[in-house]
Amino acid sequence: MIIGIIGSGAMGAGIAQVVAAAGHEVRLLDQSAAALDKALASIGANLRKLAEKGKLTVEAAEAATARLHPTTAMADFADCGMVIEAIVEDLAVKQQVFKQVESIVPADCILASNTSSLAITAIAAACQRPERFVGIHFFNPAPLMQLVEIIPAVQTRAGLAEEVQALVAGWGKRPVLAQDTPGFIVNRVARPFYGEAIRILEEGIADVATIDWALTELGGFRMGPFALMDFIGHDVNYRVTESVFNAFFYDPRYRPSFTQRRLFEAGYYGRKAGRGFYDYAPGAAQPAPTRDPELGRRILHRVLAMLINEAAEALYLRVASAADLELAMTTGVNYPKGLLAWADELGPATVLATLDGLYHDYHEDRYRASVLLRRRAESNQHFLAQ
Repeated sequence: MIIGIIGSGAMGAGIAQVVAAAGHEVRLLDQSAAALDKALASIGANLRKLAEKGKLTVEAAEAATARLHPTTAMADFADCGMVIEAIVEDLAVKQQVFKQVESIVPADCILASNTSSLAITAIAAACQRPERFVGIHFFNPAPLMQLVEIIPAVQTRAGLAEEVQALVAGWGKRPVLAQDTPGFIVNRVARPFYGEAIRILEEGIADVATIDWALTELGGFRMGPFALMDFIGHDVNYRVTESVFNAFFYDPRYRPSFTQRRLFEAGYYGRKAGRGFYDYAPGAAQPAPTRDPELGRRILHRVLAMLINEAAEALYLRVASAADLELAMTTGVNYPKGLLAWADELGPATVLATLDGLYHDYHEDRYRASVLLRRRAESNQHFLAQ
């Protein structure tokens, strides 16, 4: 199958590398010839590094590079069996692009978007044949990250998502199926990791360094929420939070914070800007955490209860299966364990008690417990088979 990729930025180039390395001829489209040259140089360098490390043979790296065909003309998609779009997160722009694509590609060509925040159904609605449309959400950097979310639109024909799931698995990825709901799996379930950490900061319970210490040293997360937000960039992370909040009709569970918005407005995007929650200027002193185990455990359990509650709600509303929820959070954001397994380890009743305590203290709907979590706690049942 020949696969077309629209957009040669970081995501488009990364997807092109994955697909070419898996043996497909790739048509990589961009309006800018200079951008295409940069993308090809980057992909070529990445493949050579893989060969140097022994993860690919030199011959395989050269063959993958030879399968990449840059183009500025969409007409070159005429023989594609699949087209994946990876451009700006703008619904109108994506819809217009797929209208153009449909006039060129074969009738059986699969159309896909790599969007992380827009409704797959809304993009598909612009197509004359929306039944062949599906979401294929890679994570950055695409060649390294194993998780890929497969999202059928309302209009997607029965069986297509499973066909695409099998195809993506053949590329060496670990695909999961998700409903077309805001944030899909990862960007939905992970929101409390950021939001509740900021709330704890705003309440003066602990500072940035202490909260990050609690989540990493006591919780086993690879990065604390503030270090991770700085790493992702507040220009990205804040916008995703705002997008999810709006898409959920302003559900308080996903409400953005003024603290992060002010960083965003100031241009303090994190590492890329030299300043975020932390100061990244050369020689800047980094704050030391308050290494209080009791305080750290309280912070950890509060954030963890919110994360588990979100996973339970996603399972209850059939956003994804339990297995896919667990796989998404361990491979998509590298959580130390699946949230449902974590709930079983702590005990659903313990998690529920934390949430009910927060709701009693604040009387805010953001702390409402999932119906499924409450049922499992009251019946003393685990989420996963024992």
